[in-house]
Amino acid sequence: MLKTRNYEFWFVVGSQHLYGPEALEEVEKNTIKIIDELNESGKLPYKVVFKTVATTADSITQVMKDVNYNDHVAGVITWMHTFSPAKNWIRGTKLLQKPLLHLATQFLDHIPWKTIDMDYMNLHQSAHGDREYGYINARLDKRNKVVVGYWKDKNVQKQIADWMNVAVAYNESFNIKVARFGDNMRNVAVTEGDKIEAQIKFGWTVDYYGIGDLVAEMKDVTEQEINEIYDECQEKYEFVIGDNDPKYFEEHVKEQIRIEIALRKFLERGGYTAFTTNFEDLWGMKQLPGMAVQRLNAEGYGFAGEGDWKTAALDRLLKIMAHNEKTGFMEDYTYNLVKGNEEILGAHMLEVDPTLASTKIKVEVHPLGIGDREAPARLVFDGSEGEGINVTVSDFGDQFKMIMYEVEGKTPVEEAPNLPVARQIWTPKVGFYEGVRRWIEYGGGHHTVFSLKVTPEQIEDFANMVGVELVNIK
Repeated sequence: MLKTRNYEFWFVVGSQHLYGPEALEEVEKNTIKIIDELNESGKLPYKVVFKTVATTADSITQVMKDVNYNDHVAGVITWMHTFSPAKNWIRGTKLLQKPLLHLATQFLDHIPWKTIDMDYMNLHQSAHGDREYGYINARLDKRNKVVVGYWKDKNVQKQIADWMNVAVAYNESFNIKVARFGDNMRNVAVTEGDKIEAQIKFGWTVDYYGIGDLVAEMKDVTEQEINEIYDECQEKYEFVIGDNDPKYFEEHVKEQIRIEIALRKFLERGGYTAFTTNFEDLWGMKQLPGMAVQRLNAEGYGFAGEGDWKTAALDRLLKIMAHNEKTGFMEDYTYNLVKGNEEILGAHMLEVDPTLASTKIKVEVHPLGIGDREAPARLVFDGSEGEGINVTVSDFGDQFKMIMYEVEGKTPVEEAPNLPVARQIWTPKVGFYEGVRRWIEYGGGHHTVFSLKVTPEQIEDFANMVGVELVNIK
């Protein structure tokens, strides 16, 4: 998978000097124990680092400045162990430019009735401190995450872990670079958009390249490079030659490998983590990229067809959240309208993401009815079942909107011998008719990112972080 930075999260505890140095020593001791156990639990995808017991406005402001300028820090987790006067947090919180999680917990999960006294009450007063701290975050419109519960609880740890993945994706969003090979598909509306506003809002950089730039890269690919990957593919996939001549099949698979190698080199050299192609812009190419795209998807590259840079960037973003598991570019293709079995068949001409596969992946070569080029090789498989989401980004001119519904993913049970593409089936959880109708009414596009790993709450968290309206159809 494409690597992200080795991120960590800083843990900052709120307190004050009112109760003396012994109380602050106990606060730090309890905090370190919590952090150590969280890191040792194996439940969190990134390391938590204890930074300080914050007791003054100056110390809080300084730690938030340090967070902003440390590229390895993805966000801040705060805990109000005692009562921390919220005026102290104003300057630092206003300066903070990275995700913030307020953990509303306490060191013990119970009230020790037999021994509790005012010293204990003064020291363990998260219930008091949480509200003071929460008020100032709300007044500053920080839109931070709040997780409530005992820190040892598995559900609490999962909420922290899920937020961490979103926070890392938020940081990485500013590093997402999309290479567009060719322009948008002609006469299509939904793939258009304001690239400058997208860079301001999401951090995405979108650059255009003529398809000739890729063709030039392909000419430098060696036969040795192609043969090495061809041997790898023979071991990894099932080659289905079908009615093709074996030599013809091999040549067409190797042409996709040539495209794959050229794409990878081009993207790596330019620091691109997502890309688009367009079947209307194939000058100098023998085939539309198919298997080449899919194998790069499996490495973690974002992708969308027809020049749809918004979905390509969104694909990369969700892949980061999902650690590249069961997440990829999707397109609504056709409906099953049989009463009681309504569902949507998602696919694409060629480029369905193999991270979604539930069956043995096959390599097949078939003619393609568009693009006026040779028959491309593609990876063919059935998708997976499980709970997930389908999400898109639409540009309405004056704002971006993220549109989403939760889905029940399904593995196809019917054979489709004449459909030589990968396929994924789903039904909106809100109901087929309600989901489809409202998706259309809200202006959701036909290009989406489908994930059986990313949760609706994670998309909500990201939308909050970037200040974009999210329409969750439920």
